[in-house]
Amino acid sequence: MLFCMQDLCTSLLLVRKLFIIFFSCLGWGSQSSKVHIHHSTWLHFPGHNLRWILTFILLFVLVCEIAEGIVSDGVSDSRHLHLYMPAGMAFLAAITSVVYYHNIETSNFPKLLIALLFYWTLAFITKTIKFVKFCDNGVGFSQLRFCLTGLLVVLYGMLLAVEINVIRVRRYVFFKTPKEVKPPEDLQDLGVRFLQPFVNLLSKGTYWWMNTFIKTAHKKPIDLKTIGKLPIAMRAVTNYIRLNEAFEAQKNKRSSSPQGSRSIWRALCCAFGRPLLLSSTFRILADLLGFAGPLCISGIVHNVGKGNNTIRPQTKILGVFFISSQEFLSNAYVLAVLLFFALLLQRTFLQASYYVAIETGINLRGAIQTKIYNKIMQLSTSNMSMGEMTAGQICNLVAIDTNQLMWFFFLCPNLWAMPVQIIVGVLLLYYLLGISALIGAAVIIVLAPVQYFVATKLSQAQRSTLEYSNERLKKTNEMLRGIKLLKLYAWEHIFHSSVEETRQKEMTSLKSFALYTSISIFMNAAIPIAAVLITFVVHAHLTTKADFSPSVAFASISLFHILVSPLFLLSSVVRSTVKALLSQAVFCGPQLVLHYVEWIELY
Repeated sequence: MLFCMQDLCTSLLLVRKLFIIFFSCLGWGSQSSKVHIHHSTWLHFPGHNLRWILTFILLFVLVCEIAEGIVSDGVSDSRHLHLYMPAGMAFLAAITSVVYYHNIETSNFPKLLIALLFYWTLAFITKTIKFVKFCDNGVGFSQLRFCLTGLLVVLYGMLLAVEINVIRVRRYVFFKTPKEVKPPEDLQDLGVRFLQPFVNLLSKGTYWWMNTFIKTAHKKPIDLKTIGKLPIAMRAVTNYIRLNEAFEAQKNKRSSSPQGSRSIWRALCCAFGRPLLLSSTFRILADLLGFAGPLCISGIVHNVGKGNNTIRPQTKILGVFFISSQEFLSNAYVLAVLLFFALLLQRTFLQASYYVAIETGINLRGAIQTKIYNKIMQLSTSNMSMGEMTAGQICNLVAIDTNQLMWFFFLCPNLWAMPVQIIVGVLLLYYLLGISALIGAAVIIVLAPVQYFVATKLSQAQRSTLEYSNERLKKTNEMLRGIKLLKLYAWEHIFHSSVEETRQKEMTSLKSFALYTSISIFMNAAIPIAAVLITFVVHAHLTTKADFSPSVAFASISLFHILVSPLFLLSSVVRSTVKALLSQAVFCGPQLVLHYVEWIELY
């Protein structure tokens, strides 16, 4: 009891001190804003992203500690504020610390970080004392509070290490000669308004930095001057240099015989592989968090169905009940909060994956187009006049083949995420329904080629519709331009029949497009239902004691809906991959501009 009250008093004093320092920092920042203009002082201290990630994890663990204290206090006969009040104060202090750090970082005044060093040190010491007290009194890993306290010790220790690392690198205190670091060159240019690489992790995840741009676009039409210039790292010239260096590295590694397409892929992966790997990681995390929905819904429905949500813990130490992780997760309110956080993180990771993949694809296209342009400028006129390279081929390379590679990078994270999503989904269904779940999953897999066939026909119908529309418009324009000649020779019926015939073909293609669209929409809605019905019927016949409780039914239906999405997307990913391979093969063709040997030897 004594160390809990000590923890409470320490947290209250530290929050008070941090609030005073924070408001003084705000006052200092308002004074400094009169000197510095725009965002010219923004700077990321060492360990910036790690600090924000650790802070987010710390906030989540503190929320769990608050919830654990409230649940434990609810089963006691008397109230124990020390179970959740210190965690609440620590949560407030963590939010204050990250806001305080953000203001110091944007003003580039690291000397004020000494307050955070003091705070993390005291927090680490107090939590370590509490953890040792738990160990002395026989509290072990079976109690959730013990695990949460251990996590907090680790998190506070890592944040303290990050703070010490900032002192080691920047030398702003305890050193005679502090290290002066200037903000990035892009931030000195007031024309750069794309601030995504320079904002903090929270602003990146929520796109908060775009608020100013959105407000401006709402008030008046935007133009290139309003959008501003791109940062140096995102410009085509920078990406071209990066791609060229990757090709030079492959040139030094390759043998006397050219390696062709394999070397090109290696160079592309070397130049743009790291952000693609990051995007794939975000996508896998988002897909895994998506399974928290069915599991939490199953637990909530199960607990609501029982009607009695009261926990009866068996462990009582120091006059306070200690609950286990299983007892904690059996609370419906806790599961509802976890479901909210899981869905919030899932959408955040999913949007981050999309953004990184799209940005990488656009950078890749700009780099390849720049390389093509440089090669074209040095082609001899004999190549063009003798037909070895036509203007149409060059246009296809620049406009079509580079776009195919760009779209492949857009969809590339799905190649690694879809197998993980399918395997985890099937395993969870097997855990809920047994062998009958495999039959339902087989139904979805068997119908996946049918979806691919319908999607292919839909694409063909759309392409033919565009072709017939272009042909009809071309004939109509020709007829209108020569209307006097048509009237003079009475050729109206001839051209009318030609346009009408093209229009009938267009209408037939439009009907096919509408038919395949309807079939595709119907299959997307019907396949999960059919899989669930077949699974439940088989489950009822194979299992004598079939569990058709609402919790199992809701979770199974949600899992089947999750399984349909990657299988439906598989056709698009495979089609994009094949097109990218064909486009890359075009780049390696001996008669075209991007033959690998010429491309390397030119530079």
